[in-house]
Amino acid sequence: MADTMQFDLVSPERRLASMQVTAVQIPGSDGDMTAMPDHAPTITTLRPGVLRVDGPGGATEYVVTGGFAEISASGVSVLAERAVPKGAMTQEHLDEMMEEAKTMYATAKDNFVNEPGPVDDAAKLLSDMVALGDHIGLSSKQPNL
Repeated sequence: MADTMQFDLVSPERRLASMQVTAVQIPGSDGDMTAMPDHAPTITTLRPGVLRVDGPGGATEYVVTGGFAEISASGVSVLAERAVPKGAMTQEHLDEMMEEAKTMYATAKDNFVNEPGPVDDAAKLLSDMVALGDHIGLSSKQPNL
């Protein structure tokens, strides 16, 4: 078993990380998971949360709001809708993310009357954003659903 694996984190704006790591904790939409070297190949969607990367130099955390993670024998590639290093996360960032989630929820309610699936998905996204704010110690200004 190898000691490290390749990790890449990319958002639409830029590449945030490319390094050798020992483990990646992923906020998957079906539950959190940890990928380590020689992990079985897997693809998962991301939910809003904290992605933690453990490497020889210590741990690094990123706030992600969605996207995909591909785990292969050679490493982990994360394509995030939005990603910010946790240390650089500000109240302004969270407020902007919350507004996007609120807009998606309102749009889903307007466009999918009597179709609970898309509305429930948008409500879950908004709920995940509130939980993310609480987890990282920023005010989520909890919305009225």
